[in-house]
Amino acid sequence: MNKQDLVCIVCPMGCRMTIEKDDSNELGYKVEGNTCKRGMTYAIKEVTNPTRVITTTVTIEDFYLKRLPVRTDGEVPKKMIIDCMMEINKTKVKTPITVGDIIIEDLHGTGVNVIASRSAK
Repeated sequence: MNKQDLVCIVCPMGCRMTIEKDDSNELGYKVEGNTCKRGMTYAIKEVTNPTRVITTTVTIEDFYLKRLPVRTDGEVPKKMIIDCMMEINKTKVKTPITVGDIIIEDLHGTGVNVIASRSAK
C-alpha cells in the first residue's frame, strides 16, 4: 500500500491525515496529521475495514407522511451498503411506531438492526 490521504470525520476538526503501511510500528501503520488518538484509530479502520452507519427512510402505510426516517444501530461494512439498502428499500411498516423500535433485525446478516428515528402513531 502506498501513502493514502484521508480527512478525519470523527470530530469537527477535519484533520488531513496520511496513512501508510509500516511493519516497524506495533499497529502496522504510520499515521500522520491527526491531532488525537481517535484520528489514528479512524485512519487505520478506514484503510483496513471501512464501516458506516446508514441513515435513510422506509415506506410507512396508514400515516399522513409517506416515509419514516430510520438508521442502523451500528456500523455496517462499507462494501455491503448497497445490499443493505436494497433490503431496506423493500421494507414497509405500519403504525404505531416509537423511536427506537426495531424495523429490520440483523440487517443482511450483519448483526446490526435498523431502528426508527421517529415515532408514528
